[in-house]
Amino acid sequence: MIIAVPKEVDPGENRVALVPSAVSKLLKKRFKVWVESGAGEKSFFYDYQYVEMGAQIISDVKKIWGESDIILKIRPPRQKEIETLRSGSTIIGFIDPFVNLKLVKLLASRNINTFSMDMIPRISRAQNMDALTSQANLAGYKSVIIAADSIGKLFPMMITAAGTTVPIKVLVIGAGVAGLQAIATAKRLGAVVEAFDVRPEVKEEVESVGAKFLEITIVKENSDEEGYIKEVSEETKIREQEILAQYIEMYDVIITTASVYGKKAPVLITKDMVKKMKPGSVIVDLAAERGGNCELTIAGKEVVYNGVKIIGAINLPSSMQVHASEMYSNNISSFLQYIVRDGKLRIDFADEIINRSCIVYNGVIRNEEVLRKLGEVQ
Repeated sequence: MIIAVPKEVDPGENRVALVPSAVSKLLKKRFKVWVESGAGEKSFFYDYQYVEMGAQIISDVKKIWGESDIILKIRPPRQKEIETLRSGSTIIGFIDPFVNLKLVKLLASRNINTFSMDMIPRISRAQNMDALTSQANLAGYKSVIIAADSIGKLFPMMITAAGTTVPIKVLVIGAGVAGLQAIATAKRLGAVVEAFDVRPEVKEEVESVGAKFLEITIVKENSDEEGYIKEVSEETKIREQEILAQYIEMYDVIITTASVYGKKAPVLITKDMVKKMKPGSVIVDLAAERGGNCELTIAGKEVVYNGVKIIGAINLPSSMQVHASEMYSNNISSFLQYIVRDGKLRIDFADEIINRSCIVYNGVIRNEEVLRKLGEVQ
């Protein structure tokens, strides 16, 4: 079975789906590994390193897409790439199926078996495949580094002959994977950190990484069976805004991470709330690609309003491409070995991991939520 790793072509994408160290593991499982020439260069993994580990470097892009059995990707494939794939082949990557509905329809019409790494369930036996978590960890870390670089203040208290600086105050909104990593990183840098989340059950996790949890009860329970945030009502969103408005002027840095998979991010910080913040404050919005948690956020841009800097952070893992690629490579390699046995796809839809991650199989769209959304837009 031929596994192929094409070059990522999306602007700003520096990661690669498979790193050289993973090649030898796949060869032991009797895979043949093709890597498009230059696929790993932006992540500082070069062709000769793949060759040393046993991969074959392919310069012909059409051969990569047209003759391989399984394509390993990070970003969703483009239409031209899908049209090159042969019927019955397989693609694995971040498909984002609830957003990329036209691509899903095209994949089904071309009979391309499709597995989405962002749909792998958050269960204990799938932890080594959980690419959303591995990449969110990096995003949470980098958001704090960006904030530290953007604010005109020191994070920690510093006692010097010239005077003593007061540690800055950081608020992290959303205590998921990215939020918890942001809390831990800001704490290590010496900030006073507080966190807010509509799920009261995350208090212990917040406190375990060094932050004070803002105990403001809005709803009793607002997470699904896997611990992910569920979409809240408009009434609850308004209540969140009202509560945050009472506290927002206290903070020097706010990092927002609140999002619901496949949905538009909730607006938690309004324009009027930004007016209350101290000039020189910084908001790093990790939900920018989903519309943003701040009303003023523009994805991929830095906006200054009333002296407050709002940073619409996008694809932060790509800015740490070495470790991001290594982590993703481990995730996708583990998943690949899970679904392939003896050179064939092992498709058992009674298995929760396979059932949840498989978007298209044998030309049929399997995900019910995707089918509902397609019904809505037709």
